Amino acid sequence: MTACLLCGQEQAEQLDFAQLLLPFLLKGENASACGQHLPQPGRLCASCQANFALIGPVFCPQCGRKQATSERCFDCNKWQRVYHGQVLLNHALYAYNDAFHDLMVAYKRYGDYALREVLQVLVAPALAKMDYDYYIPIPTSPEHQAKRKYDTIQAIFADLVPLTPALSKLPGSQAQGEKGKRARMEAPQKFVLNPAFSGQLSGKVLLLDDIYTTGRTLYHARDKLLEAFPQIRIESFAISH
Repeated sequence: MTACLLCGQEQAEQLDFAQLLLPFLLKGENASACGQHLPQPGRLCASCQANFALIGPVFCPQCGRKQATSERCFDCNKWQRVYHGQVLLNHALYAYNDAFHDLMVAYKRYGDYALREVLQVLVAPALAKMDYDYYIPIPTSPEHQAKRKYDTIQAIFADLVPLTPALSKLPGSQAQGEKGKRARMEAPQKFVLNPAFSGQLSGKVLLLDDIYTTGRTLYHARDKLLEAFPQIRIESFAISH
């Protein structure tokens, strides 16, 4: 029997063909990255999973925000002006509803490390269909990592794709969730290249994050990487928008 991490309901083990096929859907190094750590579907029951709303067929084509039209959203139009057309393409899966908010509060604010498995169940099938040369997680600030004892983004994705920790976050960086929208948009650059990373980047790069709000964090991460590796092509992935 396996208990759902959200409601505690015990479930009989069932053969899940999607999970069996996941290593074959992953390409190259991705297969070995997740082979021994596949997310267990029983950690999230069907009833709880139904509370997470997929963004659906109508969304901003640039950032993935759920909306009434398929036109570029207000925030992406602003980034279009700021970056003179070089707008970041973001892939998002779930709308930021009450269920996702409660999950992230428990996982990040209260440090419930086990809930990374719920996020892995939500994200693994979609991530398995993506194919990039490098997967770079948005790093947690040193203060938050010291408090929680884990890096929230790395903990979600490390078992699913081979991560390249090319970025570090400067100390004293206030979390985006603690700021209003204007403060988020105007936030200064807070990323540096990770001193422990001495490799090179080429080809297609996917930035990994949990929540896309205004895009400021992901644009800052892209900017810093392009300073050092101007030849790479960068897109981003956020679990929720």
